[in-house]
Amino acid sequence: MSWVTRMLGEGLLYRLYRRRILREISKLARPEHVAMILDGNRRWAKARALSSSSQGHQAGADKIYEFLTWCEEQDVSVVTLYLLSTDNLTGRDEEELSALVGIIESLADQLSRFSNWRVKHVGQTESLPPHLLDTLTGAAERSASNSGLHINLAVGYGGRAEITQAVRRLVQEHQDIGGTLADLSESITIQAIAERLYTQGQPDPDLVIRTSGEQRLSDFMLWQSAHSEFYFVEALGPDLREIDFLRALRDFGRRQRRYGH
Repeated sequence: MSWVTRMLGEGLLYRLYRRRILREISKLARPEHVAMILDGNRRWAKARALSSSSQGHQAGADKIYEFLTWCEEQDVSVVTLYLLSTDNLTGRDEEELSALVGIIESLADQLSRFSNWRVKHVGQTESLPPHLLDTLTGAAERSASNSGLHINLAVGYGGRAEITQAVRRLVQEHQDIGGTLADLSESITIQAIAERLYTQGQPDPDLVIRTSGEQRLSDFMLWQSAHSEFYFVEALGPDLREIDFLRALRDFGRRQRRYGH
C-alpha cells in the first residue's frame, strides 16, 4: 500500500469516527462553560527541534482559533483560556516572556475582531506590561456589544490571588459603609465572594480540559471549578484535534454529575 493510499484511508477513518462521535454527543448534555489549559507548547517546539519556544507558543495560539470554533459549533456559550499565569510573569526568562506577551496581544486583538465573539480579560492588571493591558482593554471594549461566544482570556491570572483579592474587596466595601468588625463575618458568604471574582455574573465552568497529559490545575479557577468535571488529553496543545475535544464532550455527557459528593 502506498503512503498516499494509507493517508487517504486514515483521513476517511477520521471522518467516519468524527461522524460517529457527533451522533453520540447529539443525545447528551453539553457544557455551557468550558475552561481550557492549553499546555505543552514548549515541549511541542522542543520535540521538533525548533529554534525557539516562542514557535510553540505561536502554534498553540493558532490552535486556539480552531478550538473556539469547535466550541461554538457545539453550542458552548463561554470559554475561558488560561494564557498567562501570575507565576509565568516572574518564572519565565525575559526573552520568552516578551515573545509570549506579543503573541497574546495579537491573539486578543484578532479575537475581538472575529465574528461576533466577545472578549474579556480575567486576571490582575497591575503586574501586566502597559502595552499588553492596553490591548486587552481595547479588545474588551471593542467586542463588548457582541452577543456571540464569550471568551475569557486569563492573563496575569492566579486562582489564589483572585480569591484573596475578592475577600479584600469585600472587607473594604464593608468598612466603607461603616460596618463593624463584629458583623463582618456575616457579610463573608459564598455568594458575596463569587460576586467579586473576575468572572462575576458568569456560569462556573462545567468542564475543564487540560492538554499535554498533565493532571493538575496549576492555580486555575480554583473557586469556580469546585464542581467542574475534568478531562485530561495526552496530546500537546498544538496537536489537539477536534476528535479530542469531541471525546471530552462525550465523556462529560456520559458522567453523572454529583455536586459536592
